Amino acid sequence: MDSSSRRERKKAETRQRISDVGTMLFMERGFDDVTIGDIAEAADVSKVTVFNHFPRKEDIFFDREPEAADLLSTTVRERPHGTSVLAAVHAMLLRQIAQGHPLGGMEDRFTTFWRVILASPVLRARAREAGEELEGLLTTLIAESDDDPDPRLSAALIVAGFRAVFQQIATRLLAGERADDLREEYVARVNHTFEALDRALRR
Repeated sequence: MDSSSRRERKKAETRQRISDVGTMLFMERGFDDVTIGDIAEAADVSKVTVFNHFPRKEDIFFDREPEAADLLSTTVRERPHGTSVLAAVHAMLLRQIAQGHPLGGMEDRFTTFWRVILASPVLRARAREAGEELEGLLTTLIAESDDDPDPRLSAALIVAGFRAVFQQIATRLLAGERADDLREEYVARVNHTFEALDRALRR
């Protein structure tokens, strides 16, 4: 392994350690009661190092945002020939649900994460912002890869449709229902939503 590869590996390891430590502290104390100094001390790095990897404290909590953007980009740009953007995104979401992945899946263990968000105005605002960023990215992806007269509208409808289903099921999990009992309904609701979107966006 050359020196540049080792540096990149060490950077990735440091970033992951900061994220893991920060998330643990947020879960224990609540987001607003944890400082960057607390995270730096617990991760055995400087505050400057924390900021080098995460410009804002909330970026530590939402550390999967780059992964979500990459996943969406790959899904659209590398979809099979003849597959629409809508169909590709639909299939990708079904895979995330089947895998219980944090990016779209539903598992009982995710409720602690969501409760931390709900308890923090800063995180709720960042979650809305992240949704807007993904919508903007999807707009760009549709515009560059699909014959769509209104990419912004299509992207907004896709994001809003999935958000509505996700929030409905997440609310029931937070109320005490079990993920195993809701997974089949979750999949059915996602399928129904994307079928409705297909009818609405068909031109």
